[in-house]
Amino acid sequence: MSDNDLLPPSVDPNTKALGIRRVSARNEASTRSVMMVRNHVVITDEKESNTGPTPLEMTLSSLLGCEGVIINRCAEAMQFSYTAVDMEADGEVDQRGSRGVQGVRPYFNWVKLRIRVHTDEPQDRFDRLTRNVEYRCPVMNLFKSADVDVQITWERVTP
Repeated sequence: MSDNDLLPPSVDPNTKALGIRRVSARNEASTRSVMMVRNHVVITDEKESNTGPTPLEMTLSSLLGCEGVIINRCAEAMQFSYTAVDMEADGEVDQRGSRGVQGVRPYFNWVKLRIRVHTDEPQDRFDRLTRNVEYRCPVMNLFKSADVDVQITWERVTP
């Protein structure tokens, strides 16, 4: 991506804008954990007990949620008009890794995203939006930094 494609920062680049995120959890000797995020209760569990999404499903949910936020922020900065975004994520995990098999990674091998943006905007502006979202999205960049093969299919859906 060229520097001309990057949107200008929405904050002063010379002043740190640090934030602390806090989550607390309780696990009562099972696969189920109950978290408090501000005033929201979040539950994770394994499929067998099924009282909530698995932690890895929550990471995919976090990825999609983060994409939605960053799409919105980039669209606002560009004055890019859209009405909705539909997103799906699939990820492959070899469960042997989290069960202690040496040499098998305990997290995603790959993640495939499908992002459909409902917009009348021309293709060149859509392409600029997608490049900036991929550059800025914190959760996506965590996946990439962990050497997860992130494959993204962007689609522009015209009304």
